[in-house]
Amino acid sequence: MDTDVYDHIVVGAGSAGCVLAARLSEDSGTRVLLVEAGGPYSVEIAEKIASPLAWPELLDSAACWGDSTVTQRATGTSTFIARGRGLGGSSSINAMMFARGHRSGYDAWEAAGAAGWAYADLLPYFRRSETAPHRDPAVRGTDGPLTPRPAEPLSPLILAGLEAAAQCGHPTAQDVSSGLEEGFGRPDWNIVDGRRQSATDAYLTPGVRARTNLRIIGGALVHQLVIEQGRCTGIVYAPPDTPGTLVTVRSRRDVVLTAGTFGSAQLLLLSGVGPREHLHSLGIPVVHDAPEVGANLRDHPISNLVYRAAKPVPSARNQRSEVWGFCRSPYATDGPDHQILLVDAPGHRSPDLGQAYSLSVVLARPASRGTVRLASANPLTPPVIDPRYLQDGDDLKIMIAGVRAARRIGAAPALAPWCHSEIALGHGADTDEELATYVRDNLGSINHPAGTCRLGTDEQSVVDTTLCVRGVEGLRIADASVMPGALVGFPNATVYAIAERAAQLLRDTPAPAATRIST
Repeated sequence: MDTDVYDHIVVGAGSAGCVLAARLSEDSGTRVLLVEAGGPYSVEIAEKIASPLAWPELLDSAACWGDSTVTQRATGTSTFIARGRGLGGSSSINAMMFARGHRSGYDAWEAAGAAGWAYADLLPYFRRSETAPHRDPAVRGTDGPLTPRPAEPLSPLILAGLEAAAQCGHPTAQDVSSGLEEGFGRPDWNIVDGRRQSATDAYLTPGVRARTNLRIIGGALVHQLVIEQGRCTGIVYAPPDTPGTLVTVRSRRDVVLTAGTFGSAQLLLLSGVGPREHLHSLGIPVVHDAPEVGANLRDHPISNLVYRAAKPVPSARNQRSEVWGFCRSPYATDGPDHQILLVDAPGHRSPDLGQAYSLSVVLARPASRGTVRLASANPLTPPVIDPRYLQDGDDLKIMIAGVRAARRIGAAPALAPWCHSEIALGHGADTDEELATYVRDNLGSINHPAGTCRLGTDEQSVVDTTLCVRGVEGLRIADASVMPGALVGFPNATVYAIAERAAQLLRDTPAPAATRIST
């Protein structure tokens, strides 16, 4: 057993974990432990992390868990879903898009019962995380650790795509990253002076890491939560320096899970918090029957239209999707339901086509919900992931409508000088049936899983509106797993905001008068 006792133990050093470790350790009288499964990066991987255009190479490296779904009924194939492993988590391997979801998504959360989690409630925490001097200071932050910027200058191909979207009737957004506008615009990126700015760079600065009240342990997979008499009092982890052994470490106040949509749900299940029948089937003692742990999984699927370029595509300076738009299909109700990305590369699942570019369609408001389950009671075994892509609601219809909208942009006059031919779909495909087949055959994940530990006011929700796990005292969750509904957009900025709010909630919660810790 580790004889040290901490006030807060944070499990997972991704975007949310870095925020919590930094914010909670600002109080020098508070002891904080941050535990991360991923070990130190090699020099080669660290160099690729720093280089913005190298991120695709990181998806097949030790910095990524390398998860895949079960075979999907809609596609007949398994789909790869990336998540980061190591300090910074997914912020160290993602495409660095820094954009809030559209406000309609957050407001729908509150309307569905997540009281106090509408866009206006999250706005102070969005602002707290960032410094965005090129944006409206009434909406964007002015003194936060992250310093996102729009790409500058824009590629002439991407500028032509932006004009093409306008020619097709789409509004031009002044700040598409704010979450307040529909239409096409230039998002912000976590790129500073030509280098990636991960959560580690922004929050775990050398000064923060030097704090004597903060301890960071890397390469340490947490196997189980210690839950005694209904209270989480610590964790059990495998230390990096003594293989084959396990260490128990204790918390005076709370344990906070920031292991992500898959990791946080997996750890709850391994610790006996989850659906009774599932736990019984694996021989795991039930600590708290929580049917929705691992349920409500949502992810954003993506399909690409690919065009052969009529002239050389300029080399990307910043990123490959410098403009995108929030769009509505005919099936939309209270806000945008898909996104279209302008990408100066062939895109997902496309072969090496030489000079090519793509228009990517992302289902931003999926109705389909899946599950994360354990394959075994062994913590080293990857979880079973089933997003159930395109299985519910109008998901497939929205994707088809998005493909049609993207096609109109691809054929607009502004892109005519760039377009040699449409490679995929190909001009012969046009019926709904043909487009549905194309979407299914070319479906991938844009790596945005969320929702497996749903937040809400109802008793079935996994966490309450203060992020406390129902049925277990001293345990909170503060990552994408708590998102109670579809996030209409990219998740990273929202994860930062959730973590900033969690840090405030923890600071505002008095320490328990007496802490029950067995020794």
